[in-house]
Amino acid sequence: MNARLQTRATRRAMTRADVDAVLAIECAAYRFPWSRANFIDSLIGGYLAEMLVDESGAPIAYYVAMTGVDEMHLLNLTVAPAHQGRGHAGTLLDSLLRHCAAAGAATLWLEVRTGNERARSIYRRRGFVDVGVRRGYYPAGAGLREDAIVMSLRLNTEARDAVD
Repeated sequence: MNARLQTRATRRAMTRADVDAVLAIECAAYRFPWSRANFIDSLIGGYLAEMLVDESGAPIAYYVAMTGVDEMHLLNLTVAPAHQGRGHAGTLLDSLLRHCAAAGAATLWLEVRTGNERARSIYRRRGFVDVGVRRGYYPAGAGLREDAIVMSLRLNTEARDAVD
């Protein structure tokens, strides 16, 4: 068995005390990371924010999502570069899907860079489909912008509809 796959992680809510450690992962993972203020504002705004921590309590992955009327919008899902390829993104997506079910969300939305084929592949394997393009959505350096692919996942609403 590959030792890389044996990382034990525990899921928990992200708090303001976690922001500096989360921001370090964000900066290591992306050329154009979210700012500290983006994370703080999301937490103050009551957005859903969870993370995976290793045995020492250090964060290794996280997501931030915003609830809406009958929907959820995944704003950020990041796995620390040293911990990628171990299924952590899937673990967090599973958790988010449980939150969607509890909230009665019918659709989960997200945007992903056109050039981020690895993430797009993960989402496709989970059943997300491309539904549109946001032109020039992401910064790309040198004054350029990169398009975002809008993806959505229709969620099972049978149980929710049965009680309506």
